[in-house]
Parts: sequence; structure tokens; C-alpha cells
Amino acid sequence: MLPEAFVPGTPIWIDTRPIWDGDEEWFTLLAENAVVVPGPVAGRLAAIAAEPGVWLVVGVSERERHGATIYNTMLYFSPAGRLAGRHRKLVPTGSERTVWGMGDGSTLKVIDTGTVRIGGLTCWENYMPLARFHLYAQGVQVWLAPTLALGDGWVATMRHIARENRMFVIGVNPVLHTDQVPTGFPGRDQLFLPEYLAGNGPWVEEGNTVIVSPDGSLMAGPVRQREETLIADLNLRAVAVQRRHMDPVGHYNRPDVFRLHVDTRPRPAVTETVGPAGQAGPEPSDEPLGGPR
Repeated sequence: MLPEAFVPGTPIWIDTRPIWDGDEEWFTLLAENAVVVPGPVAGRLAAIAAEPGVWLVVGVSERERHGATIYNTMLYFSPAGRLAGRHRKLVPTGSERTVWGMGDGSTLKVIDTGTVRIGGLTCWENYMPLARFHLYAQGVQVWLAPTLALGDGWVATMRHIARENRMFVIGVNPVLHTDQVPTGFPGRDQLFLPEYLAGNGPWVEEGNTVIVSPDGSLMAGPVRQREETLIADLNLRAVAVQRRHMDPVGHYNRPDVFRLHVDTRPRPAVTETVGPAGQAGPEPSDEPLGGPR
């Protein structure tokens, strides 16, 4: 699991300086380097998953091939090197709205890997209780939460969510020091205003990565102000054991009192009618990504 917006990188200027203030070149670079699916970068990520035969979940800035709107997206790659899932963040938070658009309900899906059901939400989407419940109802066992959120409050959120649905939670943050921004980056000296550095210090992203057990206890982390890979063995029997006491979509649910309606239809800008009436188009999500095209 890799952090939110890991490829091609966090648009850090939205938090280090006034928004809409001389960010045209930075946004253009982000759009030019945003991941297109299928495409060369997606193909490379698929190959990275296929080489050791592992599941890879990575946060990216994504756009349509001929589009300008960028989405904050989680991509799921299978050990076979295929795109198994894609989730676009439903609501960008605060200044994020100057760089990312909104996803729709069609990407709110849990992935069955064959041994475990994985899924999750990005950053402050995790504060959307109805979105969480929809994924809980799909039987998620390991919750993935790529984020840029900092501090003990976020760790408390990860622990709460683990206890709420009695599942493992993996919260992953990037870590970035001002010294790590390449010297050749356009407008580098304008990225970090003196008042920002005075109030926040040199860690633009200080990290906050954790792994939490279904009872809410910390298994690893939080990791802050250093690069580190967290590894833990997850005994999935612990999920069933904990849900014996509290299953929010099972015996601890009251569907006679509460009812959730979710619209999972995609919302494309244009809908075309092609071919015989009622004939459905192909599902593109499982096509081989291969290499550069």
C-alpha cells in the first residue's frame, strides 16, 4: 500500500501558500504527469505488482486521456498485473478542490483478492459514515486509508474505524522534507513561504503511517519524520472473533429502523447509445494494462 497521491506526487503548494496564487505552472505539470488508465504509468505499476506477484494499492492523481480534470484516485493492481479496482475520492477537502475533481458512486467497491476482502477510502472520506457503511456491507476485512492527515487525531480515527467494523486498518502517509524537493523544480523557492516554514517547520509531509488491529490497538506505527516500511502479519480470524461481539452490518444492525440507499451508477459527461437497444458495453476494469502504449 502506497500513500495518497503518491504518483506523481502531492500538490504541496495547495497547503504551503495561498490558493490560486501563481500555481499555473505547477498545476500544468500535475496534469501532464497525471496517470491515465490504461497508459504507460498504469502499465508500469501493473508490472511492479506482477513481478513479485503481489497486490499493489497506490494513490495517484488520475485523469481521462483527453481530460483536464484530475481525480484523487486509489488503483488496485492484482498479482497478475491487472487493474482490479479504481476508486476516485468523492469529495476533495478544502484547498484540494483547486486541483482535484469529484468521483462518483460507481467506484465504491470492495475487492475480493481470493484470500481477503480489501477496500477503503481516501483521507477525509474516512469521515463520511455512510460511505464507510456501504463498504462495510460489502464484507471488507482489511481497510486501506491513504491520507495526508497528520497528528494523533488521525491515528484515533484509524483506531475508531478499526473498532467500528472490527477489521484491520492500514493508514498510509507520505513523508517529505523541504530538502527533498529537487533543486530544478519550477518555482522551488516560491513553494515554501517564510511564514509557512515558521509555523510548520521543514517537514511538508511528516508521515503518520499505522497498522491497527480489529480491536483498535496499534500493531505498528505511527511512523513520522522518517521513511519506513511497515509490515505486519494479519490473522483474519481476528476479524470474525471481534465481529462476534459487534457486527455493524449484521447482528448489530437495525435495517428495520435504518436504511441506506446508494447510487452506484457512473456519471460520465456524455452517454452514448451504440448498437442494438439494450446491448451492454464491455467492462474495461479488468483489461490487461501491459506496458507503454
